[in-house]
Amino acid sequence: MAYFEKIKKFGVSGFVPEGWYWLVRSAEIKQGKAYPAKFLNTELVLYRGDDGKIRSFDAHCPHMGAHLCDGFVEGNSIRCPFHYWKYDENGHCTEIPAQKDIGNIPTLNSHKIKEAYGLVWLWTGHKDDQEEVPVIPELVGLPLDYQLGSHFIKGCHPNVVMINAIDVQHFRSVHQLVVDLEMKVTPLSDRCIQFSNITPLPEKNIFLKYIKRFYQKALTYEMTYWWGHTGSVMVGPDFLHFYIIFALRPTTDGRTEGQTILVTKQRKGLMGWLVNPVLLFATKLVGNYFAKGDTIIFSRINFKFQTPIRADKAIIDFVEHYEAQNPTAKY
Repeated sequence: MAYFEKIKKFGVSGFVPEGWYWLVRSAEIKQGKAYPAKFLNTELVLYRGDDGKIRSFDAHCPHMGAHLCDGFVEGNSIRCPFHYWKYDENGHCTEIPAQKDIGNIPTLNSHKIKEAYGLVWLWTGHKDDQEEVPVIPELVGLPLDYQLGSHFIKGCHPNVVMINAIDVQHFRSVHQLVVDLEMKVTPLSDRCIQFSNITPLPEKNIFLKYIKRFYQKALTYEMTYWWGHTGSVMVGPDFLHFYIIFALRPTTDGRTEGQTILVTKQRKGLMGWLVNPVLLFATKLVGNYFAKGDTIIFSRINFKFQTPIRADKAIIDFVEHYEAQNPTAKY
């Protein structure tokens, strides 16, 4: 049996793992107004109430199907634009202007929403005790500064996009990296897996000997993946690490819609005011470097992992990790 015939979930558009998926930029959702949103085939309505919190429900009123994004936000409630039925923050109908008896009106189906890194995230899992939005392990518990980077579309499944960052062969062929990376694989949980480079820098020339002074052991490159569709990268010399989160979501036509998030630890006072914008800009350049050269490949690839070799070990571990993921509860 060919290796790809064993794969049932990885890179398959019909399978969507439970997890957090980014929806829109937080700044797009203004207080007191309703907005349409969509995840795969599920239409949603988003609105920010008087308390500043974003809420999300199925998009259409259960009365006649009017889209609630055309309705009115009143306090923390939303009113249908058609017959002015009013639903509270929990989706319960609290008012029907045409009659006093509300009766057994169906409750709007709600969706778990969280804001983080300037994005609105949607939880698609079965359990109420959902995990946190993806974090950068090295920065957990620290105050952060962040900036939204590029929004992009890739012509392939999110799994294929994420393979790229742990494909040690392509760093040599596509990006002409002078170091052959070797990735250490560490499962952090059932839903999170980490890949860390453990290859010491070579001393092939004067330049590499000089660069090695800034790395104690190996070229610092670490990827942490959640649910197989969103990941963070940590890269840089020992004294200065750059952090990028790649938030990805599948589209109905088998492509990937992504948003990069540039992150650095918060620095106080004048130091933060002067240094952090420069660091975030430098982080953007690092992200652009890794994205260069892959776009054309992603636009034409017909992914089928047929002949894995020893150099593909990290990819194989990622595939096996993904194959164990739970399907999303809906959507």
